[in-house]
Amino acid sequence: MQKRGEPVYNIGVFGAGSWGTAIAILLAQKGFGVRLWARTSSAAAHMQEVRENVKYLPGVSFPQSLVVTSDLDIATRELAVAVIVTPSHGVRGLIKNLLPYISKDTYLVSAAKGLEVDSLLRMSQVIASELPFADDRLAVLSGPNHAEEVSRGIPTTTVVAARRRETAEFLQDIFMAPIFRVYTNPDVVGVEIGGALKNIIALGAGISDGLNFGDNSKAALMTRGLAEITRLGVAMGARPQTFAGLSGLGDLVVTCTSMHSRNRRAGIAIGQGKTREEVVLNTGMVVEGIRTTKAAYYLARTYGVNMPIAEQMYKILYEGKSPREAVTDLMLRGKTHESEEVVNNDLTW
Repeated sequence: MQKRGEPVYNIGVFGAGSWGTAIAILLAQKGFGVRLWARTSSAAAHMQEVRENVKYLPGVSFPQSLVVTSDLDIATRELAVAVIVTPSHGVRGLIKNLLPYISKDTYLVSAAKGLEVDSLLRMSQVIASELPFADDRLAVLSGPNHAEEVSRGIPTTTVVAARRRETAEFLQDIFMAPIFRVYTNPDVVGVEIGGALKNIIALGAGISDGLNFGDNSKAALMTRGLAEITRLGVAMGARPQTFAGLSGLGDLVVTCTSMHSRNRRAGIAIGQGKTREEVVLNTGMVVEGIRTTKAAYYLARTYGVNMPIAEQMYKILYEGKSPREAVTDLMLRGKTHESEEVVNNDLTW
């Protein structure tokens, strides 16, 4: 709950999937005026009537103050903070629609974890390209945050990253709650890259499970996957320390190990013989790791970064390569050191 005397801001949460709904519930419980925007009028009307997101978070009741709408005029009324929680491929279109409603005083928070495939841009870059005046009030929210747990009040931690410290700390206060601890970080690139690319490794972890591999395999995949994520992130301007934090290692662990993770579940199906097309058709929800794999594959080439796991994932998803053949190629590729940095800096070895 808010402290006595604190201002009551109006907050719009744009995207009524599981994570958007969980964020809206969290903020409404704090006493803010929250409007949850759904893409279709039928979905909004149903949620507003039954006071629950039956499709994505069944059994979790909405606070009485939470308003669900598909009307942008209502969702953006006296808007102080806009939280963007649509799938990554829908962010640009949403921002174009929001442009008439966003003022220079509105804070924008990207809670979408992905990359735009055509442009290879991060989500904050997509938002800034459509709303350049909003850059100083633009932030990213990312961490090990399963909506199913946050919505049920299970203690969770996350990171808010922004270019300006004042923006990060203002939004830290907005989101901080007894069950939701928020840390700040100036490394927007690192926080976004960690949140996006961990979905690729989670797909791989699911494939490992689908192939009935063991804990050794998954530990290797997660560890080497984190090394790849860090290499690409640093090449793009991120700080390596960020990937040891909540938005890097933390998000990677929870996404690779939990059955709440749709990316891991999709990977299990692929490991059991399903194709990418079959998984997309049967999931009923967006599996961000599939699109992100394509973007990461081209980013690795653009920056000249070696990402063997991401490369094999691309071949599985987009070239029809057998998962078992991909594993063999990973295991038998050329010998290398675990850490080039350690070897290069150890003059006695």
